[in-house]
Amino acid sequence: MGTISVIVPSYNDAGYLAACLDALAQQSRPADEVIVVDNASTDATADVALAAGARLVSEPLRGIWPATAAGFDAATGDVLARLDADSVPGPGWLAEVEHRMSRADLPTVVTGSGVFYGGNALIRWIARNIYIGGYFRVIGPLLGHPPVFGSNYAMRRDAWLELRELVHRDRGDVHDDLDLSWWIQPGMTVVRDDLMIVGVSARPFDSIEGLWRRVRIAFHTLAIEFRAWSPLERRAAHRRTHEHWGAADEVDELDDGEEPVPA
Repeated sequence: MGTISVIVPSYNDAGYLAACLDALAQQSRPADEVIVVDNASTDATADVALAAGARLVSEPLRGIWPATAAGFDAATGDVLARLDADSVPGPGWLAEVEHRMSRADLPTVVTGSGVFYGGNALIRWIARNIYIGGYFRVIGPLLGHPPVFGSNYAMRRDAWLELRELVHRDRGDVHDDLDLSWWIQPGMTVVRDDLMIVGVSARPFDSIEGLWRRVRIAFHTLAIEFRAWSPLERRAAHRRTHEHWGAADEVDELDDGEEPVPA
């Protein structure tokens, strides 16, 4: 399949980052490159990254999207795998990324979900079933394909080279994964792989205010996307491409020696 770069943006998350990088060091299929993007941290993020042997990239513009985009731009791998600093991948995570990306359908993006740790049982249940579960159940039908989960996905580098000029990469006030999902272009595919599971901290859901803040940003992101590329226009563009390739497949079958059947 080629090489895999893992990109981990981090802002003042040295403690979580150390656990994430330790988990990456234990992968059965090692990363070809690990990039930590220091998003103007004031803690030991840079020291932790360098001590773990990661490549350090600095991005002074605060925000998950600016930091992630800087890491994607710097990466050299054929596949760009993305984790948050508080993500803890199991030892088979990268092996599953490689396996799924190598399947015959050759997806553009593969995404998994998360098992939340920390907090109490109620917080973890809300995070998994209402927040993340709702994200996949509501946004998926709107898009026509599974949405990307920002704490756990992988994308082909050639797709990023096309998408990097389309997404709102310089905005720190949007959900980067929802923005990326929205701008997936006709002909690109996103698949959800339930074997791609990582541990994710439940800390953003420690309070109703934290949960509501994320929901509010989600609506704000959707408002931006609706204005930039309306849902109807987006679905029509994807449908036209699907119909075009369907017709092309029929022509290929005829070219293989079949005679056309009169209408």
